[in-house]
Amino acid sequence: MMSYTIFIVEDDPIIAGSVRDFLTRYGYRVVTATDFERIPETVRELQPHLIILDVQLPYQDGFHLCRELRRHSSVPILFLSGRTGEMEQVLGMESGGDDYVTKPFHLEVLLAKIRAMLRRTYGEYASAEQPVHEQCRGDLCLRLNAAEMVWRGELQTLTKNEVKLLALLMEHADQVVSREECLTALWEDVAFVDDNTLTVNVTRLRKKLARWGIDDAIVTHRGWGYQLNTNRLVKKP
Repeated sequence: MMSYTIFIVEDDPIIAGSVRDFLTRYGYRVVTATDFERIPETVRELQPHLIILDVQLPYQDGFHLCRELRRHSSVPILFLSGRTGEMEQVLGMESGGDDYVTKPFHLEVLLAKIRAMLRRTYGEYASAEQPVHEQCRGDLCLRLNAAEMVWRGELQTLTKNEVKLLALLMEHADQVVSREECLTALWEDVAFVDDNTLTVNVTRLRKKLARWGIDDAIVTHRGWGYQLNTNRLVKKP
């Protein structure tokens, strides 16, 4: 089994230590943060496979730090926070996080989420995606392996979950894709996924499309799922 490096950015030594000891028993190489003023520099030096990031940290909060890390890294980031409100979770995902776990939490649930994120990013699911490089609908093109979308010459980067979601909607363009299908495509361990997390990712993808004036290309069918309206992706004469 590949030895993955996990970087824990948590200023509570008891929580950081218990998570470190638990994950180490499962064969992971775990490093805990010691200098909270140099987290971005440590990430560049350490090159971890996954980051567990607390929200309430010294010097700057985890949301701001996540946005800073996203400037140069697409490493999976899992928020660990005592803030349980829905808006806090939305903010975490919009800051570039891939998942959000609230305190108190079960170490087994945390492990399941970590395993799922690592499989999607580096394991068999990631390998299966490599042969496909680009898919287009109308004037919108998704570059899967580059994690970016292009609209009439303009480019935006995407998170891994945004890539998976847009790829699924493009594959079933003009058809309604159920929420269950979306959840399965994004998180194979759906038993541990809050349904609100899907809504957050859809909202985040819509906001990026809105920068090009095509936020209404993703249509919500309440109680059912989502549909990509390709009529909005074609340049009008």
